[in-house]
Amino acid sequence: MAAKGSAEKNQRKSEARRLRNRMTKSRIRTEVRRLLELIEGKNKEKAVEAYRVCQKLLDTAARKNIIHSRTAARKKSRLIAKLKSLDV
Repeated sequence: MAAKGSAEKNQRKSEARRLRNRMTKSRIRTEVRRLLELIEGKNKEKAVEAYRVCQKLLDTAARKNIIHSRTAARKKSRLIAKLKSLDV
């Protein structure tokens, strides 16, 4: 338990941030999973749209320091490589 009022407020803020970050990470995982399913199903048009959604989510999360910027870049790079493999 927090001993001071400011420490209690910091706990509340920390918990709110934790839940918000958790929600964002979950959304990223869900959208990436959807994209991979579309790539597996060879549905290029919908996969391109899904990639744009994933890219936006990853960039936003990286900008807000929810995930590291290099992690976002690595995920985007791997996803676009899989998406381009549909052309071959």
